[in-house]
Amino acid sequence: MKDTDYTDPEFVELVERALERLPEGLVELMENVAIVVDDWPEYSTPLASSYGNTLYGLYEGVPLTERGPGYHNVLPDRITIFQGPLERDFATWGELEEQVRITVMHEIAHHFGFDEDRLSELGWG
Repeated sequence: MKDTDYTDPEFVELVERALERLPEGLVELMENVAIVVDDWPEYSTPLASSYGNTLYGLYEGVPLTERGPGYHNVLPDRITIFQGPLERDFATWGELEEQVRITVMHEIAHHFGFDEDRLSELGWG
């Protein structure tokens, strides 16, 4: 591991700061979604294994744009931010903080129905 091995509370604080920096009102529009930090992705899942060792975040759920009138009494969607790959790939605190911000925004965009192509067009891919 690089010399940028931060403690879990410090990493969680980066995620919280990324959420605080979201455009005003955006968090209030999010519905039935949990944001969590995990060490590493489970590479046995098809999506994670297709991204190799560079999966920094993962959105699992039903985007807001696909929810219909029958959407109720379901477990929350889940956005997972993966600490291990992010710490491994970003050598400085500033680089890590910026990539955490980008990753959080990218996964929240999936919650709002943006696909990978649209995220790439916006520079969040």
